[in-house]
Amino acid sequence: MAGSSLAIRLLERGKKVLVFDEPLKNNCSRVAAGLFNPITGIGIVKTWLAEELFTSLYDFYGDCEKLFGQRFFFPSLLYRPFHSAEEQNNWMVKSGENGVGTFVERIYTESGFGDEVNDPFGGILLNTCGYLDTISFLESTRKYLSSHNSWSDSHFVADDLELYSEWVTYRGITARKIVFCQGIEANPFFDWLRIRPLKGETLTITLDFDPSVIFNKGDYVVPSSGSSYKVGATYELKNLSCELTEKARIELVEKLNGLLTHPYSIKSQEWGIRPTIIDRRPIVGSHPLHENLVIFNGLGTKGVSLAPYFSAQVADWLEGKAEIMKEVNIKRFNALYSKS
Repeated sequence: MAGSSLAIRLLERGKKVLVFDEPLKNNCSRVAAGLFNPITGIGIVKTWLAEELFTSLYDFYGDCEKLFGQRFFFPSLLYRPFHSAEEQNNWMVKSGENGVGTFVERIYTESGFGDEVNDPFGGILLNTCGYLDTISFLESTRKYLSSHNSWSDSHFVADDLELYSEWVTYRGITARKIVFCQGIEANPFFDWLRIRPLKGETLTITLDFDPSVIFNKGDYVVPSSGSSYKVGATYELKNLSCELTEKARIELVEKLNGLLTHPYSIKSQEWGIRPTIIDRRPIVGSHPLHENLVIFNGLGTKGVSLAPYFSAQVADWLEGKAEIMKEVNIKRFNALYSKS
């Protein structure tokens, strides 16, 4: 998501861009449900920079649909059932705090969607939510970049990169900057950064009804391709094996059984590994010693929400029009480089 969004931004600004990508390698963006939601977390709080992120998100993906002539952005209401009467009471207070109410469509104090999900304590209906069909978006981006001779599906070999004071060269290609958006992939230039791999597994299911909204109660249920729905996701920091696990399947099924009141069929199970940062903020900026080596990484579980806003900021910075926000600036980790 980071690389695709930035490439689109730069190309639309008249810059020459060449993207190297291997779609068949582990790609959490292609496995993800693409859910975006301004109210998140166990404590049910407004996500960081919610207003800025979601304004940018709606503008960017809407513009991309027009640019590509393809539909992949689907705004929707999201219903989050309360787990208990206590949670319901807490939300009655929170909904009026710190701008949270802007994203609240309605609070149900009793069952509001009982014919679809288990919600005996009611729940909260949120606006400014929805999902991005990430596979369609990424494929549309690939076609768009290819049509501008800005795409290569060849493997990038770091050893073939040559560094100079004001440019880099790679197999006969010269560029002013190279931006690494590699997720968890090893990078010898930024291996001192503490990017934590976070494995997630999802299920793809079919239902005998069409949910009226997106549901989220431990598991999310989000429309996917065709008549399928994506369910997930798990969070695993220890077992990072490149395979599906029965543990994750059981966890997802148990939560799904507690949410839905309808039968379902499991079509498939998927896995992906996300790049996360210990302070849960992206990493943006130049290498401490090589200004022409840039990183844009660490979007974690919120790539769909973060990519539009920060790709615009990175593009502005590359053009010398703006500074990088300190909360995401790589300089906050420069001490790690001096110790490496």
